[in-house]
This record gives sequence, structure tokens and C-alpha cells, in this order.
Amino acid sequence: MSRRHYGLATLRSIIAAWDERKRFRWELEQMSKDNPHLIDDIGLTRRQVEVEIAKPFWRR
Repeated sequence: MSRRHYGLATLRSIIAAWDERKRFRWELEQMSKDNPHLIDDIGLTRRQVEVEIAKPFWRR
């Protein structure tokens, strides 16, 4: 079993990416609830939004 060794800068970058995904998915969920017409404006379907919101933060 191999273990990956990351430097501190890499770990910070990974955590920042996770935080950005979490925030984006939260905002997308709020938009879909509060202003569903905006989902059409950004070119996504309701199903695409649901799939994106359901992803865990570590998934792209």
C-alpha cells in the first residue's frame, strides 16, 4: 500500500479547492431554491444541478 506525502503548500491547495467546491455547491443549491429561473440562464438543467449538489466536496 503506497502512501502519498504532500507538502504543506499542496495540502493548503487541496483544502482550498475542497472549500471552493463546497461553497459553489451550496450557492448553486440556494440559487435552485430561491431563483430557479437563473439555472436556465447559466445553461444547466435541473438534473445537472441535482447531480452537482449531490457530489461530496472532494469530488470534481
